[in-house]
Amino acid sequence: MDLPPGDVEVQPEKLENVKEGGQFFECEFVDTEIAHKVAQMFLPGLATACVDNTTGDPFNSPASVAVAMKKEMVDYLIQRSETFVTESVMLENVQVTKVSDHPYDIISDFLDDFVSSKRNFLTHVSGWLLSEKREDKIDDFEQEMDVNRFWSIDRRESIARTVLKNVDFKNEFHCHLKFDSAEKLSEHNLQCSFRSINCTNQGCNARFCAAHGEKHDSICPFKILPCEQNCSDHIMRREMDRHCITVCPMKLVNCPFYSVGCQSSVSQSKTDHHCSEYFHYHLRGVLRVIHKEASVEDLERRAERLEKAPSFNQLAEVRHVRSLTFLIKDLESKLGPIEITTTKVAEELTETSTSVRQSLTFSMKDLESKLGPTETDTARVGELAEISTSVKH
Repeated sequence: MDLPPGDVEVQPEKLENVKEGGQFFECEFVDTEIAHKVAQMFLPGLATACVDNTTGDPFNSPASVAVAMKKEMVDYLIQRSETFVTESVMLENVQVTKVSDHPYDIISDFLDDFVSSKRNFLTHVSGWLLSEKREDKIDDFEQEMDVNRFWSIDRRESIARTVLKNVDFKNEFHCHLKFDSAEKLSEHNLQCSFRSINCTNQGCNARFCAAHGEKHDSICPFKILPCEQNCSDHIMRREMDRHCITVCPMKLVNCPFYSVGCQSSVSQSKTDHHCSEYFHYHLRGVLRVIHKEASVEDLERRAERLEKAPSFNQLAEVRHVRSLTFLIKDLESKLGPIEITTTKVAEELTETSTSVRQSLTFSMKDLESKLGPTETDTARVGELAEISTSVKH
């Protein structure tokens, strides 16, 4: 069934504020964010009331009762909000559990009470309230009302502002000031902290009360900010992370010669400067990979020869390990093989080995002099072995 035209303004009765000798002029501003949040729960609340009220009814559908149900719901919310302070005082001494005093929670409780009161007999005696079919039907009807603009958000916000002012007894979410002339009220409206303003950042359509201006500005995704990594660019807040990890010239990167031992992290824009400043270190790192068997002294001498070569400047301009390795090998083919000197440890091992051989030769000759001549080498070896065994024991 099609929805009947229902987006007719439903306004609560306004009582004039009158004082002796004249009329009060009351500021109408409220917290825009809270009013919008309250208005957003009206449509699902109305959809729930309409569906639960007509479940199992062969003569009515949610759409057929929507207009009357909306008016009834608005009247209920206004009435409950107007008597809220009195109810709170009466129940203060009998309530055991603590109840939230936030206007949104209070109005949400009002709405839940209204929706519960509209459930027909069938919804109470069946498992309807817990069924997925019920939730689907409510969602579908809410979407239908939204698409057909049955109750626009602007008109729901108008009701929300009235109800909000009635229950906000702490005056935290609306302006409670009153003036004795229209002129004074007009002057106040220009400075009221609850007046509605638009975000000034290009591309942002947010609207909020003036008191929340700084809060919104601190999180607005469209605000232009200096780069967090101190490059010269100014970036939208929502684009900052992508900028910092992709194109920012101040992004930290590993040295191009990380794989040959340079563990430095440098700004992307200063990579060339770093490579130039530490080229001698990078050169030795590449040589260390090419000539794994060479000592530090050998590599140092080789590096000094490369640095004196006519094509050294060409090497110094290279910014990649692979390219530098290729050029070094090409240059070394002209310089000849690297000179690898014997290390002190190798010399000591050689001396030790020579000394052992000399001692062994002397011992063998001494044993043979005691044994005297023999007919075969095999027999001689056997005799030497026996003597060696006896000596060990």
